[in-house]
Amino acid sequence: MLTVSSCPPDPRVRGVRRLERRLYTYAGLEDFVLLYPLYALLFAEHGLTTAEISSLFAIWCVVGLLVEVPSGVFSDTVSRRVTLVAGPLLTAVGFALWALTPSYAAYAAGFTLWAVGGSLRSGSMEALVHDELERLGAADRYGRIMGRAAAFGMAATAAATAAAAPALAFGGDALVWAGSIGACLLCAAAGATLPEHRAAHHDTTERPGYLATLRSGLAEVRGSRPVRRAMVLAVVITSIWGVLDEYVPLLAAATGVATETVPLLVLVVWVGVTLGSLLVTAGERLSVRATGALVAAAAVALAAGALSGTPAGFALLAVAFLVFQLADVLADARLQATITGRSRATITSLTGLGTNIASLLAYGTYAALSPHASHGTVFALLAVPYLLVAAAMGRPRPAPAPAGQEAQ
Repeated sequence: MLTVSSCPPDPRVRGVRRLERRLYTYAGLEDFVLLYPLYALLFAEHGLTTAEISSLFAIWCVVGLLVEVPSGVFSDTVSRRVTLVAGPLLTAVGFALWALTPSYAAYAAGFTLWAVGGSLRSGSMEALVHDELERLGAADRYGRIMGRAAAFGMAATAAATAAAAPALAFGGDALVWAGSIGACLLCAAAGATLPEHRAAHHDTTERPGYLATLRSGLAEVRGSRPVRRAMVLAVVITSIWGVLDEYVPLLAAATGVATETVPLLVLVVWVGVTLGSLLVTAGERLSVRATGALVAAAAVALAAGALSGTPAGFALLAVAFLVFQLADVLADARLQATITGRSRATITSLTGLGTNIASLLAYGTYAALSPHASHGTVFALLAVPYLLVAAAMGRPRPAPAPAGQEAQ
């Protein structure tokens, strides 16, 4: 009788699966923060106006703007894994400040730490994952893996949002703070398990210094039109809906529902975001023009849902955020595919710098409009730039440069 022995899995396949498991754990813990649907309301309950809350978001953006590129260069120069551990630890300290000394100064300090922590993660995660997949011969899986990681993060956000109301009801603010800080600490522990084999991948044990890494990244941006185009698209797609996300709880409260119901309406939106992350595989088959058409439809849905002034309108917001999240992940995947040099985290952080600048402008716009218009009206006005983005994406793309000719 013949027996058939199964071959052991390819080491590369095992490596990809190991990376996925650890990445998904990190992404889930990073976003399982009970504070997400509540902190804007907690600020308001402590006497902060919408303009003051917007100024805190602006501080978040300015600090992120200042440290985004240095953190990316540091990640390329020293260790991406170290930055992925340090990021959530700083965020945990910021949340602890909010809990212990609720005041505008403490909120500003907490947002500063949160911004630095976020910048340490920005660029480092994408670079680590892409380079590890490339080392394992699976770079083509980057988009779908990052989409699933985003889905785990969004699912964790949704779970935290769903848990926020009962946690607040049964444990008060203390349980919300403790749960949020604990998730950050567990996230840092998960980050310490992520693989990093850059020395082997680049066949060298010596990495360039800080300035050399920065110059290399800037040179690739200047010399590659596809990289520049992908960066601009990623900045515009990401920035506006990322800003509006922070005001979703205030938009929900403006519908007149009870405070305990606000997290549930936020949850509806985050279900849409999660679905957008899971549709990346299908989205990768779309042309840029087709993606632009979806973005235009999402802009209309965003405006209609926000202007409705009712809880039912959050279904339209969920659809809009679904498309924005899908376009966000696709833009990142296209950016990573265009980068060929060693300064991957640096270039990704330069993109993050552009996103922070655009986000700062959006926060300023929201703060300037808020005394004169409702939250729904401001949401609708900030949907207009997406129509312009969609129009730009629908234009015919220039023909590639002849072989041997550098695209400038």
